[in-house]
Amino acid sequence: MAKQIPEQELKAIQEAIRRHPGGVTFQQIADELKADLPRRTLQYRLKYLVNANRIVTEGAGRWTKYRLPQEQQVEFTDAAAVQDKSEAEAAFPLSKTSVEIQGYLRQPTTARKPVGYNRAFLESYRPNVTAYLSPAERARLRNAGSPNLAPQPAGTYAKQLLSRLLIDLSWNSSRLEGNTYSLLDTRRLIEFGEQPEGREPLEAQMILNHKDAIAFLVGAADDIGFNRYTILNLHAILANNLLADPSAAGRLRRIGVGIEKSTYHPPEVPQIIEECFDQILATAAAIEDPFEQAFFVMVHLPYLQPFDDVNKRVSRLAASIPFIKGNLSPLSFTEVARSIYTDAVLGVYELNKIDLLKDLFIWAYERSAARYVAVRQSLGEPDPFRLQHRAALRNIVGEVIRARMDRKAAAAHVAKWTQENVAPADRDRFREIAESELLGLHEGNYARYEIRPAEFAGWQQVWKET
Repeated sequence: MAKQIPEQELKAIQEAIRRHPGGVTFQQIADELKADLPRRTLQYRLKYLVNANRIVTEGAGRWTKYRLPQEQQVEFTDAAAVQDKSEAEAAFPLSKTSVEIQGYLRQPTTARKPVGYNRAFLESYRPNVTAYLSPAERARLRNAGSPNLAPQPAGTYAKQLLSRLLIDLSWNSSRLEGNTYSLLDTRRLIEFGEQPEGREPLEAQMILNHKDAIAFLVGAADDIGFNRYTILNLHAILANNLLADPSAAGRLRRIGVGIEKSTYHPPEVPQIIEECFDQILATAAAIEDPFEQAFFVMVHLPYLQPFDDVNKRVSRLAASIPFIKGNLSPLSFTEVARSIYTDAVLGVYELNKIDLLKDLFIWAYERSAARYVAVRQSLGEPDPFRLQHRAALRNIVGEVIRARMDRKAAAAHVAKWTQENVAPADRDRFREIAESELLGLHEGNYARYEIRPAEFAGWQQVWKET
């Protein structure tokens, strides 16, 4: 008869896994356990827990990661965290239909109907005829999200808020995926490259990928849209160094995927995935209202699951595309409870009902818009001189960095360029601002000059030595 494994030892393994919601490797589990278990013993116990459905695995071979099923994650969470979740849900207003959706999803998966991808749900939508948001809801959102600005180039408003947006959206979107970084941890990582001790590299990678993706959207405001270039590259940036198959970043899915704790089964035929993906992009591009456009993408991109992973992250950032291009307040998902967001997405997956996701979208956008009104007030009105010369400043700073100029060479280059390209009355101030911008560049703000990380790192080495 096989010797029974002590329950407290199994729970110790589960507790070690619980501390890493995004998944944990075999070696990381071994490092966390106080008992020095032989490798074979730990392998056997992990296999036992998997077979008993007490933990789940992702990936294979050296890419294998272990984590708790969603319902057990709650069981192993302390009472304070559960209370926080309840308070977050209580603060969120729900319609009657949204409450019914949540009631359905509270049932175990065995009591819910298995469903596949309903292509008619997509095909029944007609741009500017069908509308998920009512005229009153769209007007309400536009009123909340329209800053009092004169007409300006695409992306101007987002660039004014970029340093704050990089932190807010990176943190909130990562948090909705189970990332355990705090807002302060996220700020330190983005601004100074500091990683807190005891955290997985996976979590830092997720946040830094968000930062790069936001910088990509804001920096390319004139070029982005609901097209393959934007969405495939957005996925590639968000999925960088996070997928078991690195070549899957920026590529449509060729394998079947499952949705944990759901009875929904996404399509598996690559041709169907590609056809529906193109149809989603074409439909979104044809929608005239930016709020309807954003919400449509939040509904249909995750529902299709066009990528191996990172689908919801792509949809959340893609939702900001019309806001960035239209100089509207961005959507950063401030204060959105992860539990409600999960239910909202599952409501689309299993019932093709958008009500809960719509309640969340409207509430979250109004919260985000109010936040950025306050942020903009704290920043003050934009400097008209900087606004007038924004393109020239971006060009001159970019040239200095890409050429890896030291301080002496940079000063000479700025002086020569200013003399040749700026009106006499503006030269002194332009030169002062350009030099101040170079002196003030750091890890958290260089993206606004459309500089790649490798270019900035190379320049910093030269700059710091002079």
